[in-house]
Amino acid sequence: MRVRECSGHKCPRHTLPARRYSDAVPADPAPTPVQILTAPTASGKTGLSIALAAQAGDVEIVSADAFLVYRGLNVGTAKPDAAEQRGIPHHLIDVADPDENYDVAQYVRAAEAAVTDILARGRRPLVVGGTGFYLTALLQGLPLTPRSDAHARAALETELQARGLDALLAEIEASSPAEARRMERNPRRVLRALEVYRATGRWPGEYGRTTPAHTYHVTAFAPPQADLETRIAERTVRMFRAGWPQEAAWLASRVDPATQPRPTVWQTLGYDAALAAWRGELPQDEAVRRVTLATRQYARRQLTWMRGQLRAPLLTPDEAARQLARHLHLKA
Repeated sequence: MRVRECSGHKCPRHTLPARRYSDAVPADPAPTPVQILTAPTASGKTGLSIALAAQAGDVEIVSADAFLVYRGLNVGTAKPDAAEQRGIPHHLIDVADPDENYDVAQYVRAAEAAVTDILARGRRPLVVGGTGFYLTALLQGLPLTPRSDAHARAALETELQARGLDALLAEIEASSPAEARRMERNPRRVLRALEVYRATGRWPGEYGRTTPAHTYHVTAFAPPQADLETRIAERTVRMFRAGWPQEAAWLASRVDPATQPRPTVWQTLGYDAALAAWRGELPQDEAVRRVTLATRQYARRQLTWMRGQLRAPLLTPDEAARQLARHLHLKA
């Protein structure tokens, strides 16, 4: 008798039974989001984050502040001191010298590596800070814009001094109102946007982004406006009394503030006024007044960014403490 050859996938012996629902490979559970705590400057986010981390016992703090990265900038950045950091590992603080131009791409790579390492050790990261473009890059990925050109940047720095921020913003507004709103009056973002547009004919917002390495949950808060303004004024006075002018003089001895293009470190809020007070070019009371005003304006920009970019509910400090405690599974 002739044996009939198998017909391959049509042969009953080669036909797999239909997969039952119970046989399906279970999907990987969604990763637990990494927690982010953000608030305007002087709101008390450092104190809150340290208190929560101390209570949790297994939380490590990843800074999201563009100027805490610099060694030696302690007073003027309100950097948490050794006593505050004791027993709670902090990451992305004191990782660059003042003469380095530490950028957002370096930050994101380092922050994502820190978060990955913390999770791999069975501990929990808490990202804390108020630098909008750092947090946006963590949440949304890095923009795929061309690399910066030092000569073009220097020319734009000179143009900013000659024409002023409003004129440059108006140039962006005339071409792309949406891009102008995205700038939030941040001089660094304005210069970068114009650099990219003049070189490529496209605004940075028109480029895609890399894929974020982690998922995040944002807790954002702010004190009442009057309380925030009082906190800013009182903190500014304390910082000048603690030696901010001397720190600014030390920074000037390391990095010349007159260098063009302007060193990144000299874009830190308040150091120009603190240096002027040290040199006797500005009475200290006037320097305090100017820094207080500039800090209030910066806090308003941060609030605008939180509402427009993060789209996270803006909580009170107490509400933020309770929400983050829940997400960290802490006892009330």
